[in-house]
Order: sequence, then C-alpha cells, then structure tokens
Amino acid sequence: MDKKVLLIEDEPNIIEAVSFILSRDGWNVKTHSNGHDALDAVRNRQPDLIILDVMLPGKSGFDILQEIRADSELTQTPVLMLTARGQEKDRDMAEKAGASRYMTKPFSNAEVLEVVRSMVGL
Repeated sequence: MDKKVLLIEDEPNIIEAVSFILSRDGWNVKTHSNGHDALDAVRNRQPDLIILDVMLPGKSGFDILQEIRADSELTQTPVLMLTARGQEKDRDMAEKAGASRYMTKPFSNAEVLEVVRSMVGL
C-alpha cells in the first residue's frame, strides 16, 4: 500500500494502539507528540493522512488544523480529529476548522481502520 499517516498525539496508549492497527494494515505510521512544531512535522513528512489530537501540549489541535488548512501545499490533506471531548460544540469547532472527519475516544480498532481507509479512498 505504502500510504503514509502522521499521528499527532501525546497519549502513549493511543499512539501505540493506533500505530499498531495501521501498521498491521500496511500503513507507514510516523508519530509526533506536541503542538509546538506539529506543522513542521507535517511539512517534513508529507503524509497522505493526518490523525490529530485536539488537546496537545504547546498548541491545540484546532490551531494546528487551521495552520494546515491555511498552507496551500497541505490544504487538501485529509485530517481525522481525535478527541476525548464529544460535545456538539467540539464537533462544530472541528468542522469549522476544516477537519475531514471527527472521532471521539475511546474508539474501536475496526472504527479507526474503517474511517482511515475511507478517507483516502481505500
């Protein structure tokens, strides 16, 4: 498959679980765990898909998403927002910021795989 995903997440358990699920499915998974330089990580790695946590140290996922959408080279990159906050206002914020999809924690392995595959047309 050779599809690249960048997981921007700071919780070790989530990093391990999502990396395992996607690697087993043939994805090349890279991780990044802070908001300070997340945009640089996206630019350097040029992923086919970004999985982005909302609450990160240094900068929120919403702010990072706005930066991604403002970058002409990244604006079309699909972004799956992950959050423990599933309230309607959070979904609205993600949608307004340009999230392709929104998923709340906890999630099932099958759900992550299904959503990620659908986001890149697999």
